[in-house]
Amino acid sequence: MSVIVPAGFSAAGISAGLKSTGKPDLALVHNLGPRQAAAAVFTSNRAQAHPIIWSRQVMQDGRAAAVILNSGGANCFTGPFGFRTTHLTAETVADQLGVSASDVLVCSTGLIGTGGQEFRDSIVGAIPTLVESLSPENTTAPAAILTTDTVEKTAVFRGEGWSIGAMAKGAGMLAPGLATMLVVITTDADLTAVELNHCLHAATSVTFDRLDSDGCMSTNDQVTLMASGASEIIPPLAEFMVALTEVCDDLAQQLQADAEGSSHNINIEVVGAATENDALVVGRSIARNNLFKAAIFGNDPNWGRVLAAVGTTDAECDPYDIDVSMNGVRVCHQGRPDRPREEVDLTQRDVHLLVDLRVGEHTATIRTNDLTHEYVHENSAYSS
Repeated sequence: MSVIVPAGFSAAGISAGLKSTGKPDLALVHNLGPRQAAAAVFTSNRAQAHPIIWSRQVMQDGRAAAVILNSGGANCFTGPFGFRTTHLTAETVADQLGVSASDVLVCSTGLIGTGGQEFRDSIVGAIPTLVESLSPENTTAPAAILTTDTVEKTAVFRGEGWSIGAMAKGAGMLAPGLATMLVVITTDADLTAVELNHCLHAATSVTFDRLDSDGCMSTNDQVTLMASGASEIIPPLAEFMVALTEVCDDLAQQLQADAEGSSHNINIEVVGAATENDALVVGRSIARNNLFKAAIFGNDPNWGRVLAAVGTTDAECDPYDIDVSMNGVRVCHQGRPDRPREEVDLTQRDVHLLVDLRVGEHTATIRTNDLTHEYVHENSAYSS
């Protein structure tokens, strides 16, 4: 159960033949209304796929009747033909649903540089079947958006008479500015596009934007939030924002846990920072330090690599006055050895790294994972 939990939505996922495995690769979520308010957050990468360019245009009026998503091809760097494919996809969905093409969002994920005639024909030709499969009880959409994911990722929040449902894909290239992720969030709360936009940006800024698997940013990332208003309930905006953040955080944890080839989930908590931005900068520097990530893969509490990563930032701190703890053991105090590293147990999957800059009261947490042989293998063979 995911995007169809809130009233006023139907969904479906089918195989359009985009994947050689024959697994589902085309999904559709339809907002039945009565409200069709929407908001979206897109990748901050300047290299953007055609579906992102199209969906940005759709979102200008804060309205969306449907979102169609495909895996098995990114449709990025495919020239004017690729943009026309995105446009034609939206037009075909619109014709089938009886809505305007300018109210249809398009999302794609997969290998960059693919999206020729066969790709177009497969998607467009399958849309009638996809629309026929739509149902408020159909649970097949989450599987149709997966690429290297090993599991479906869904989350649900149930409020007093209203609810939020969500599905996501993503297993690598998880970095600030979103990730190689597609997320669709639905709610039957009766909220405006302006309210949705405010809440979505706030929620993603402290969840998805703080997930950094490997420092790489995709071209196709999109988080979409749609409201049907079918519950006829207008929840307090603060209450809705908390619920939405909870859903996004749940999905972010699932994305981290399914990161390609990882053997450790690493939560980097930076405290004692002069500003929240300093805490974020430090956390991201550590999350992108391959020496640190390789050490965690080897169950080695090499705290020196943590301090070295902090020292590359412009955050206000004295590298010789920092505390570092791993899984509850303070291995470094004021830039000097503290407890013996042998006391640190890194054999479990979850790793908590606490870095105290000792200069202020601000904090932030960045989620990442270790660097493994499996990650290198999977990404070296991605297009084969």
